[in-house]
Formats: sequence, C-alpha cells, structure tokens
Amino acid sequence: MSDGLALSGVRVMAFEQVLAGPFGTGLLGEMGAEVIKIERPGVGDLIRHWDTAVKGLSSGYVWLNRNKKSLTVDVKKPEGLEVLHKLAKTTDVFFENYAPGVAERVGLGWETLHELNPRLIYCSLSGYGQDGPYRDVKAYDLLIQGEAGIIATTGYPDKPARAGVSVSDIASGMYAALGIVLALFQREKTGEGQVIDISMFESILSWLGYFPHHYWHRGEEPDRVGMRHHYVTPYGPYLAGDGEYVNLAVATPRDWETFCLKVMQSPSLMEDSRFATVEARKENRGVLEETIEQLFMEHGHETWLKRLQDAELPNGKVRGIAQVLAHPQVAARKMIREVDSPVGKVPVIGSPLNLSDSPARYDPIPDLGDATDSILEELGYDAEAIAQMHRDQAV
Repeated sequence: MSDGLALSGVRVMAFEQVLAGPFGTGLLGEMGAEVIKIERPGVGDLIRHWDTAVKGLSSGYVWLNRNKKSLTVDVKKPEGLEVLHKLAKTTDVFFENYAPGVAERVGLGWETLHELNPRLIYCSLSGYGQDGPYRDVKAYDLLIQGEAGIIATTGYPDKPARAGVSVSDIASGMYAALGIVLALFQREKTGEGQVIDISMFESILSWLGYFPHHYWHRGEEPDRVGMRHHYVTPYGPYLAGDGEYVNLAVATPRDWETFCLKVMQSPSLMEDSRFATVEARKENRGVLEETIEQLFMEHGHETWLKRLQDAELPNGKVRGIAQVLAHPQVAARKMIREVDSPVGKVPVIGSPLNLSDSPARYDPIPDLGDATDSILEELGYDAEAIAQMHRDQAV
C-alpha cells in the first residue's frame, strides 16, 4: 500500500459490479485507499466480459478497476460469508451497489456489519435509493437519463438523445466517493460509522441546473436545441466553410459586441434590436442562428478560430477521440499513463485529482482473485484451510 497519500490506511470492501460503484471506489483507490474488490469465483465482475478490446481484457474493467485487489468469494457459502465478516472487522468502508436488499439478504447488511464493526462506514449506491416507490425498479444509466430528464433536454427538436457517456453512473459514483470521504472526516470527530444512501436518480436530478427554475417560475419545459445552449446564444459549434466545426461562447453584452464587430465583422448584427439582449437573442434564436451559420460558411475554420482568438473570446475545436488523445494539454499534464495488468502494461487516462501532497497512484489492474490467498492469510487462515476453501469453491 502506498504511503503518504490522502487515503493511505483506509480499507474499502467493495461489493460492487459494472460501472457506478467501481467508478466511485476507483476514485478512492487513486487517493491511496486499499480497495478490496469482492468478485464471484471463476466469473468476476460482469463488466469483465463486456468486450476484449484491451489485449483480451474488457475496456470497461480496465477503465474502472486499477488500484484494486481482487478477492474471490462465494457469499452464498457459509465459509465465504465468514471470510467477509472477518474482513469487515478490519475495514473502514463497506461499499455495495447491488439492488436494494441484496446485500442484506446475503448477510452483508448494515445491521450485521455495524455490530461487527461500529466504526464501519456503510455506503449503498442504487438506482433510486433504499426507499420510495421506485426502490425496486431496475436501473441502468440509459433509463435513469430518461427518468431524470436528461434525455428530454438532449438532442434535436425532432429527436431526443442520451448523453454519450454514462453520466448517471459517473455522477452517482462521484457522489458516493465524496460521501465516503465526508463520513471518514466526520468519524474523526465522532468515532462512529454511518450509512450513506446514494441513488443514480437523485445524483443526476441534482445536475438539472437551471431547468427546474425555469419551470417553477415561468412554466417552461426546455426545448431540445442540439449543440446549442438552451438560454444563451450564440453558443456552441458552428460549421465553417471547410467542413470543420468551431466552438464558441458569447455570454455577456461586451462579448456580443466584440463578436459582432471583430469576429462576424457585421455592425448591423449588433445594431439589430432583435438581438440586443441575451433573452432577445433566445427569443429570436432561429433567425440569428441562420444568419451566423450563413456567415460561417464564407471562411474555413482556421480563419474563424484566429478571429475569435484575436478578439479574446472563448473558443475551441471539436475533436474526435484520436485528436483528444493527441491533445497538447493531455501531453503537458501527463494525462496518459501506463499501468500493469494481467496482459502487461496498458495505457489509461490519468487521474484529474491533483493534490500537491497526495499524487494519484497507478497500481495494477487486478487479475481475477489475485489477492485472495494473501487476504485470507492476513485474516488468519492457514494454508490447509485456504486450500480447502478453494476445493469447496468458497473462494
């Protein structure tokens, strides 16, 4: 275990699968926590089998599970459950992201583990939370995006769309990690553990931003506006004459004046009363967007980027994945790292957590069950007992 990291000495039992949970515990692992991932013997996390893109390994598993140890245990067998109860006594955080009630049914509920370890922090992450009418409704990122309003605000007027990445999973994983860190901090003052209840639905609901306020105060349902901003225009990528997009944002009165005079080079655009304010531009979005789009077709993207840069207005390119991975800022900030894995060194995206005294660690991606025997030895099992559990397929 790494020394000197923010969460060094913190042990996490991760009874987790697929995406939201592993994303959250992965953040804890980057900051030095010892994350022990509980997996099914011979099978492992479901995401291990989604594809073979990384030299035979699943891209999802590689993304989410570095800095972890894999402990294979069959929780349905008494010997396997006993292992996890012993482990819980030495653990700071128990994390689970199965359907509500599953952990309790297999003997890993809050009451059971809290009795074994009163200082234990117990975090549950589920689709809709541990109570309420939707408690037992099956949840996937796509379904949560629909239920929580993301799909209604994304896409074009004639066709909705999901966000391209699994934002509900990622948001809830981040909130889970934050909740765990807060609970660890509070435990320093109280000496007691507590329960953390995180839902994907509530996590993404909290991301709706200004949309609820427009509904509460104006009765407005947001339109789908494609690549544009719902309330600010011009804002977004515009297609230049050479077929490349240019991204820009015009958010203030001064920026609007600068955009009209120095970028569009069109004083008449600035003088048009239909576009005089942010709200006026929103009300007349159709004619304004058409005007800007026609002007943008007159020059290639480099011309527009130079004008925007010379005018000191926010701007950028719209890059594909290959271009992003070759981005000069990615190189300068060392955001592509290598980690060991069962198939050798593989590249990974680096951690965005930059703490001056706690650099993120890049420990290996675990093979299935790679830490099982060493953890059992630590818990007091001798060689014969370990061998017997293997024979019984309890581990």
